[in-house]
Amino acid sequence: MGKAIGIWVDHRQAVLISPKAETAIVRHLESDIEPHIHSSGGWRSGGTAGVQSITKENTADERRKHQRHAFYQEIIKAAGTDGELYILGPGPAKHELVSEIEKIKGSNIRIHAVETCDKLTEPQITAKVREFFKDQG
Repeated sequence: MGKAIGIWVDHRQAVLISPKAETAIVRHLESDIEPHIHSSGGWRSGGTAGVQSITKENTADERRKHQRHAFYQEIIKAAGTDGELYILGPGPAKHELVSEIEKIKGSNIRIHAVETCDKLTEPQITAKVREFFKDQG
């Protein structure tokens, strides 16, 4: 079995935990993903303000997509190209990370489980990751 790593991820940050050491190794990665901002106001009956709003939103969505890709690549680089992963988190970021990992050809990364969980403190994440890999090994 390769190195075991637990990854708690959402769109703002990732916490990587290597539980096998006597003291777990914890690494935090912050994302640069812009939050989704809903513009105030509404559609105007005349003029091009609505079209401009849609174009700006599409541009912002595309920029966020590239920011997410860069963030997930940073997580993958930090986790390494071989190992056993347990991925958890509250939203869609965990599944987006799995999709990025699956795109890597020739990778020796093995995803054991992807689990939905609420926001957790660092000690709670560490305990959950240790418990998971204790049961696996």
